[in-house]
Amino acid sequence: QVQLVESGGGLVQPGGSLTLSCGASGSFSSFTVMGWYRQAPGKERDPVATITNVGGTNYADSVKGRFTISRDNGKNAIYLQMNNLKPEDTAVYYCNAYIAMINRYYWGQGTQVTVSS
Repeated sequence: QVQLVESGGGLVQPGGSLTLSCGASGSFSSFTVMGWYRQAPGKERDPVATITNVGGTNYADSVKGRFTISRDNGKNAIYLQMNNLKPEDTAVYYCNAYIAMINRYYWGQGTQVTVSS
């Protein structure tokens, strides 16, 4: 059974920083790709950043240069360091894991990030 639990969301002023964490149960090495997605009110859930099991990363254009995704295999966790936050980054952020062997996706429950003065 795979479970993903996010933490680290909150309220921050524009220009501030937050770090999101996602702890995963199950066989962490089997997660082919893990990533962060976000969903703002009235909008679709969009990818923010992904990282493969060999460390390859991808970022949405809107966050390049500001966000950094990382993976700690020893702690079964991924992180999203978010710097220079903008009001348009306000959304619920979801952790995602994909296991290619069984072609399945898993989602966390989400954590709210609000950027406002």
